[in-house]
Amino acid sequence: MDNRYLVTSTPHILSDDTIEKIMRDVLIALTPSAIMAVYYFGLKALGLIVLTVAACVGFEYLYFRLTKRPNTITDLSAVVTGVLLAFNLPPTAPFWMAIVGAFVAIVITKQLFGGLGQNFMNPALAARAFLMAAYTPQMASTWTTASPFGFDAVATATPLSIIKEDPGYILSSNDVLNALLGNTAGCIGETCALALIAGGIYLLARKIISWRVPATYIGTVFILSTVLGRNGFMTGAGWYEILAGGLMMGAFFMATDYATSPVNDWGKIIMGVGCGILTVVIRNYGGYPEGVSYSILIMNLFVPLLDKYCAARVFGTKKAGQKL
Repeated sequence: MDNRYLVTSTPHILSDDTIEKIMRDVLIALTPSAIMAVYYFGLKALGLIVLTVAACVGFEYLYFRLTKRPNTITDLSAVVTGVLLAFNLPPTAPFWMAIVGAFVAIVITKQLFGGLGQNFMNPALAARAFLMAAYTPQMASTWTTASPFGFDAVATATPLSIIKEDPGYILSSNDVLNALLGNTAGCIGETCALALIAGGIYLLARKIISWRVPATYIGTVFILSTVLGRNGFMTGAGWYEILAGGLMMGAFFMATDYATSPVNDWGKIIMGVGCGILTVVIRNYGGYPEGVSYSILIMNLFVPLLDKYCAARVFGTKKAGQKL
């Protein structure tokens, strides 16, 4: 029978994309950052990544077995969550913390709300926020410098902590270069901005993510950080603020999460601008030197409203009181 004249419900245009293919592309995009994490922080970073991924997959498998639901661990979403969660851990984090974070991400944030696509906030970021609140000394107080394969690493402060504690700190070209290449302290997956940008470009080229969220997010942080400098009006170092910390990882890999970001174009733009504003406010005026995680989590809560009020008008319909 000829199917050309069959009338079906939307969508009428089908795609070959599957969850597994999308997640595989995300993992490919994260690979440069994983390589740089192992290069700078050594086998401990590799161990954290492997353990966190294994814990996320394991918890998802056990949850499906206990609830007698169809097992979908082959879609690789738990693997992506595990990598992103590991990237948000400091290189000195104990292994048991990775397991606790995996439980919070997979069981509490993802599965208890219905599974993939039903969670209202990013699982990896929710787990990071929990770990920050529950184990602050291990998450925020102990950092080591990046060093080839982890050798000769010493305790130090993160770049954002330095400029927050000393607003008069004079940045040098080496500071910006180190933030770009990853030769600095921070979470294991956030230090090398260049690797994250390369992964983001790959996702954009593959049309896995839209440019709207990362472009508006990064652009907003750059402009506001320059204008609202830590030493007063127009004294900020916008280039350094977007390279240091977790902004690149958040903008390309977390704020663009399908389940927790708007589906329409204007909603994505508002999401990016909102994340940027909140990040700068937290960094400049809050007690915590970094604001990426909390800014994305807060904007996740507004996604249903953005989807409702920024939705495009359906073709053929009319506004209230409008004549056709």
